[in-house]
Amino acid sequence: MRITDRSKDVIKSGGEWISSIDLENLAAGHPAVAEAAVIGVHHPKWNERPLLIVRLKQENAATRDDILGFMDGRIAKWWMPDDVAFVDDIPHTATGKIHKMTLRDRFKDYRFPNVTA
Repeated sequence: MRITDRSKDVIKSGGEWISSIDLENLAAGHPAVAEAAVIGVHHPKWNERPLLIVRLKQENAATRDDILGFMDGRIAKWWMPDDVAFVDDIPHTATGKIHKMTLRDRFKDYRFPNVTA
């Protein structure tokens, strides 16, 4: 048995599990990314899908397509985040971990583009 994530930090999409930590680590490898977080967001067909939340390094630029293109081929296609949200800050707990509860609350009404409910 290999535990890769907290149960709240894995995303169940269409009955399959996706590790948010693996996606975060991969996205953080992009040269313009300072920090990345992944949360599950409601999807009408798949129950939930990954949303990649990115804080870029100062004076760096990247687009959604840049980030997803960097990740393409390095993970299973069905693991690929459905969208990228760029933010100025990512909240942390007192111990320095990403505060995903705050992110889930911030993005609770988020809807993926091109998805009809």
